[in-house]
Amino acid sequence: MRERVPSATAIGIGQLAGHSLRWDKRSERDGSGKCDAEATGRQDDVVWGVVFELDPEEKPALDKAEGLGAGYMEKTVHVLTEAGPVAAVMYYATDKDPSLRPYHWYKALVIAGAREHGLPASYRSRLELVVTVSDLKAARADTHK
Repeated sequence: MRERVPSATAIGIGQLAGHSLRWDKRSERDGSGKCDAEATGRQDDVVWGVVFELDPEEKPALDKAEGLGAGYMEKTVHVLTEAGPVAAVMYYATDKDPSLRPYHWYKALVIAGAREHGLPASYRSRLELVVTVSDLKAARADTHK
């Protein structure tokens, strides 16, 4: 995150109720599945993640890097953190295909981030179960190891 937005500071982990983690966002770059917190409306569906604070002047750079308007849109959600509920802006996928699978290296990045920020072990275990596909472009896979 700090590579894209130098001011980004993790302020804690949180849970987003009424959403489920999907890997069905079509990557514009490689066609593989990327993460999406899909609204389900069921309060027992929860996506865990990290809440970041950033300089508002840097948000356009993050929007561009994340593909706002080209595969992702944004909305304000209420995330439950240890400090209580906070309003946060999240990106959600608009170009989705449930048949997509993430590349093995992408799933590894998601799990590494979950571990680094201390997301619950039970949630990380569920991430481990996600079925992946091999990236046939070895050079791309090697840059993400």
